[in-house]
Amino acid sequence: MSQEPPKTVLALDYGEKRIGVAIANTLSRLPSPLTTVNNTENALQTLVELARTHNAYAVVVGLPKGLKGQETPQTSLIRQFIKSLSKSLSVPVYTQDETLSSVRAEEELKQRNVGYNKSSVDELAATYILEDFLTEHSQISV
Repeated sequence: MSQEPPKTVLALDYGEKRIGVAIANTLSRLPSPLTTVNNTENALQTLVELARTHNAYAVVVGLPKGLKGQETPQTSLIRQFIKSLSKSLSVPVYTQDETLSSVRAEEELKQRNVGYNKSSVDELAATYILEDFLTEHSQISV
């Protein structure tokens, strides 16, 4: 009798050019970078396929806000993306404040003294978004 693989949560750091993706499973709840998806006309389908392939229980999308917590033009763009994503997925889509996640990611990569590119930053930013979500929503059974 085969055991079902652990379910996962995916997190997305949405950008106009790329979407960073991070993953955590229901057992460890430790997020790690997964991949970067180029934000083209096929991005939505690619994300849906990633959710299915990785047995996602939920998807978390980083929601940017201004430094004073206000909505920005980017916030509106991402809310539209979330609507499309929600219609395409059969799992819940949550939002998580992503304030300064990319800045944190760049700083960490610099401190590690490793060569990095924008994809690395996007994936690590998604990891921070997922980590924050799991910390703030520990009561959610993921």
